[in-house]
Amino acid sequence: MSDEQAIDTDPNEEELHRKLLERREAALANVVKFGDPVLKSRASEVHEFGPELRAEVERMINIMQDGMGVGLAATQLGVLRRVLVFQVGNDNEPTALINPKIEWMGDELAIGEEGCLSLPRVTMDVERALHARFTGRDVDGEPVTIEASGLEARVLQHEIDHLDGVLILDRTPRKQRKAALRALRAGESYHPPVSYEDESDELREPRTDA
Repeated sequence: MSDEQAIDTDPNEEELHRKLLERREAALANVVKFGDPVLKSRASEVHEFGPELRAEVERMINIMQDGMGVGLAATQLGVLRRVLVFQVGNDNEPTALINPKIEWMGDELAIGEEGCLSLPRVTMDVERALHARFTGRDVDGEPVTIEASGLEARVLQHEIDHLDGVLILDRTPRKQRKAALRALRAGESYHPPVSYEDESDELREPRTDA
């Protein structure tokens, strides 16, 4: 087929794609963006478990899924409560963790390119523990322990950072932080350059948005 010939497109697929983008934009409109002081604030412990918390968690899961993220902290919705949700992989169920804590982190570290729903169009290299253990409570107040590795461990560390008022900007190399800040203030995009060392690093993880 020559370059001049038109490529057939499925109008149903185009309509589905358009609706998904509309849902994502609507979801992200609820997310607090860079510059809002709430993102640098520490969230408070949750002491009451009941219908209100369950509704809050359900709303967070819907926004995370519609926003095409893998994690979301209540802080990102302007709610200073220690609540996070995550879903790593479409085959896994979305999970809520209340009053989460990092109980243990392994010594093995990995660098991964992380995005954040609160920092539009920006990704940065962040070094995190490859294996970690997390504790907290489920939406009913029952104790929970999560042993996580790889992407799941990274997402949970990322979201707990949010609850502590810490952004990926605070964990990236200084040069990347300065470039990302310029991009955010100008409303532009920023992605870290890939060096030869990055490409050969066995402990470099794939990008994640949370």
